[in-house]
Amino acid sequence: MPGAGHAVTGPASAVSPERAAEAAEGSVEEHPCPVAVPSGTTCGYLLAPERRDVPNSRTIKVGYAVHRASQASGQAADPVVYMSGGPGSASLQLTGFLSQMFPGRDVVVLEQRGGRYSEPRLSCPEIVRGVVDTLRTPGPASAETTPLARQALACQSRLEAEHVDLRGYRTAEIAADVVDLRTALGYPRWYLFGVSYSTRPMLLAAARDPQGTRGVVLDSLLPAGSRWYDKASAALSATTTKLGVAARFDAMVKALDAHPATYETRDPLTHKRLTVQLNGDDVATILGEALHETDVIPIVPALVDGLAAGRTELLQPLVDAAGDGLTSHEWGLYYAVQCQDEAPYNSFPGSRGPRLFTGVVDAAVCDAWGLPAARADADLLTPHASVTQTASSGGGGAADTGPRWPVRPHHTAGGRASGGVGGAGRAVRRVRRVGHAVFLSERLQPSDDRRVPRRPGRDGRPCDPGAAPYPVVRPGDLLLTSSVYRLSRSPIPLAVPAVFLLVSAVQLVAGLVSLVRRRGGGLSALAGLAGVALGALSALSLSGIRDWTTLAIGVPHALAWYGLLALVSTGLSIVEAFRLNAAAAKIVPALTGLVLLAWLYGWLLA
Repeated sequence: MPGAGHAVTGPASAVSPERAAEAAEGSVEEHPCPVAVPSGTTCGYLLAPERRDVPNSRTIKVGYAVHRASQASGQAADPVVYMSGGPGSASLQLTGFLSQMFPGRDVVVLEQRGGRYSEPRLSCPEIVRGVVDTLRTPGPASAETTPLARQALACQSRLEAEHVDLRGYRTAEIAADVVDLRTALGYPRWYLFGVSYSTRPMLLAAARDPQGTRGVVLDSLLPAGSRWYDKASAALSATTTKLGVAARFDAMVKALDAHPATYETRDPLTHKRLTVQLNGDDVATILGEALHETDVIPIVPALVDGLAAGRTELLQPLVDAAGDGLTSHEWGLYYAVQCQDEAPYNSFPGSRGPRLFTGVVDAAVCDAWGLPAARADADLLTPHASVTQTASSGGGGAADTGPRWPVRPHHTAGGRASGGVGGAGRAVRRVRRVGHAVFLSERLQPSDDRRVPRRPGRDGRPCDPGAAPYPVVRPGDLLLTSSVYRLSRSPIPLAVPAVFLLVSAVQLVAGLVSLVRRRGGGLSALAGLAGVALGALSALSLSGIRDWTTLAIGVPHALAWYGLLALVSTGLSIVEAFRLNAAAAKIVPALTGLVLLAWLYGWLLA
């Protein structure tokens, strides 16, 4: 069968003849699980040659976990093997989630060689430090690559001193690990499940091991040869056009290039305060990355409009999230793969759109490392390649799939859904406005289509790919403010409305009691009622928001109008407090009302 002839066998290990034979045959050894996993799960390492094309290459350990299907479910269906994307993203932490997603099947979760739970682990904090230092200054990243290249060389030298051969960490070797693990675990065949980058090794593994492949599930397909570095800027521009904010996006980039924005955030390595200065290209890159997230996609039009209007503080949530993203990958593995499998097939031309700093950084690191280009191997999407009974989702092919990172154009046009693992042929599902990794989406709507995988924790029905998770927030739909996000970081200011509502409730009860006893109290009751109504209406307005991420950039306009109830309450309280013979305690509702008005209109809605 075409594609199967590319399979390779493992050479001997440099450690010992016995270990060499084990590695060549793809043996495994058990090891305690490094993360929390459900009962019935065992973990271990696949023993594999670091380079299968080099005789006597040393043996490395590739982490994996196996969750066995419950015997109560009867004869288990064909197992599923999953790998995360990246490259360089960890996988084992999803074992429990996947075991719920595929009940009645063994679920095998495989780390990438060089990943977080493999040995060696190819972390590269030097490169993270170089990227952070680049963001400290407002100049274009293309003019600041020399210090970054020095950091990249420092990482490369350290890894080589640890006897790591970076040429062994590429897509072909990762695909061979998938094939060897099936043999080592004794499964006659299984389903391959890949997301983003890992769709590449899964497709290659299917082509090399057609008899052992029951089907392929592809989520957020990244076909080989997509040249996404070269297409990234154009893809981001196409996305903003589809969202209807292309002109505002261009205005935002131009304004920030002229006057970079300053942000206080946290250093991802030291966790200390860090000041970064971001120009238009930097902010465009951050927004491109944010388009991977299902809950962020709907707010991008309103966010871009606000940034173009000078409301740069609205980007703070994404700036903070970007720092966390810098520690989410093993960057040594990421660049080993990218510099051999992706960068050599891109020309990195100048573009008329924003020059995204991810492409600039990756080109600088790959130039510094100087790794040879890997051979392009035929995979399942190569013409004439096939595999028995393939269930394919996550895309239809290179023709309609854009670059993977820093932005994928299908994020807003509709993500590619994870198709079911049962049945023959191809089952491709396009999901509306779902970000990267469709199977992880929290808000996929139910469907009656049995070919789409069920998400754990739902009502038992599969997701409906035609139902958009959240409505798009257009410019003008929100009263833009970053105060709610600041409240999420430090909720102390919430004491102001909490005290006001408590005082209003007491005021309402006391006023009603006085009315019953015919001792007056009408003004107090009305003031308390207005305050309580303000709290109830505000809560009702906020409860109607489906995407809570919306509150990171703004609140409903109704809150500003509901604030008039605070004005009414405060006015009545002031009148009550200054009536003849009024008790001294009557001044408390008036003071709390004045404080709330200052808080509401001077801070929250400012």
